[in-house]
Amino acid sequence: MSKKIKILVADDNRNLCQMLQNYLQGQEDLIVIGVANNGLEAWELIQSQEPDLIILDLVMPNLDGLGVLERINSRTSVTRPKIIMLTAFGQESLTHQAMMLGVDYFILKPFDLDILSKRIRSLTQDIPAAPPTQNNSAAPIVTTVGSGLNLHVEVTTMMHQIGIPAHVKGYQYIRDAILMVVEDVSLLGAVTKELYPSIAKKFDTAPSRVERGIRHAIELAWERGHTDTLKRIFGYSMNIERQKPTNSEFIALLADKLRVMSKVS
Repeated sequence: MSKKIKILVADDNRNLCQMLQNYLQGQEDLIVIGVANNGLEAWELIQSQEPDLIILDLVMPNLDGLGVLERINSRTSVTRPKIIMLTAFGQESLTHQAMMLGVDYFILKPFDLDILSKRIRSLTQDIPAAPPTQNNSAAPIVTTVGSGLNLHVEVTTMMHQIGIPAHVKGYQYIRDAILMVVEDVSLLGAVTKELYPSIAKKFDTAPSRVERGIRHAIELAWERGHTDTLKRIFGYSMNIERQKPTNSEFIALLADKLRVMSKVS
């Protein structure tokens, strides 16, 4: 029988760990070789069990995800496991640090378990694995998040509800920025270095113009938009009557909402 992909789950949320363990153990080609609820437990299991892949929470007691990554990077005599890091909205600076420490993929909570299992398989293709279950055998390994058409429709609808005029350049910039962040949350830690330049290249313009275009579109939304919709989306995190979100906050909040709406990650 082909080798199963050995997975370590490390998260201080015990309910989440149990859910992940139950789901992953139900996949014929995956096996959970350990569950840790803090960073020190995770480090001990990494050394004793040598997992192929680690599902690692960014924020944990005793030793956080960054500390675990640093210890993994200090080892040179063993094969480095693949790392999927679990993050939450508001952890952008930590996410950027984790990216620099070599995380293979970021996934924003909440996430879809089927998408997670596909990510695991795509990251561990070099590991001989047992055939997946019949339900997953015809499913391709995806490189984008969910259905592209649905995401485009949802983000377009959301922007219309907020009140961003479709004729301004910032409309296209924001739309693409949101879709890119849904695909790769680590871009929130590199907005000026990676996100803006990528959009600028697509539209044959300068990153500074992308930034200004997004800012202008947000200002228009606040001036002409629907107050109830703005309060529903942004009200819990800021006083929308007194402050507008930064470009990064705006993109991050809408990307996060889009993930929840589409139930993918």
